[in-house]
Amino acid sequence: MRTLQKRSAQRRGTAVVETAVVLPVYVLLVFAIIEFGHATMVINLLQSGCRTAARMGSMQGPNTNQVVAKVRQTLGTAIDSSVVNVYVQDASSMDSGAVWPTTDAEVQALPPMEVSEAEPRQMFVVRASVNYNDVSVLPMPFLAGVTLDAQAFMRHE
Repeated sequence: MRTLQKRSAQRRGTAVVETAVVLPVYVLLVFAIIEFGHATMVINLLQSGCRTAARMGSMQGPNTNQVVAKVRQTLGTAIDSSVVNVYVQDASSMDSGAVWPTTDAEVQALPPMEVSEAEPRQMFVVRASVNYNDVSVLPMPFLAGVTLDAQAFMRHE
């Protein structure tokens, strides 16, 4: 009986020490999973907004401002759409074998386009991008340069 009491007296406080070591790692892991899920949701929203707006812009009638408004309307359900950069640019140079743009700078280098004045079969791109810290649940200074973006290419009908 004495050995049992002696052994439990030696282990007193070990649960607190183990919790103090494991809990911060566990909490960090849970917040990382939440942030990754939120970033994935924002990327999916950006893709959906660009795709929907490009589809709308491919038809006769809408102008560029309406296409941009459609992207912002789609995003406004989950994030502040005022922090999102939306571009509608002429991508007809892709027909002649130009390199597909993948960054904001490359998309901005394309000539701007008024969708309502587009020629039939003229290609255009709708791109939306946002800084990660502007939409994150927990802003992280070490992710200051990370940008979430999406784009959709479409031909005008």
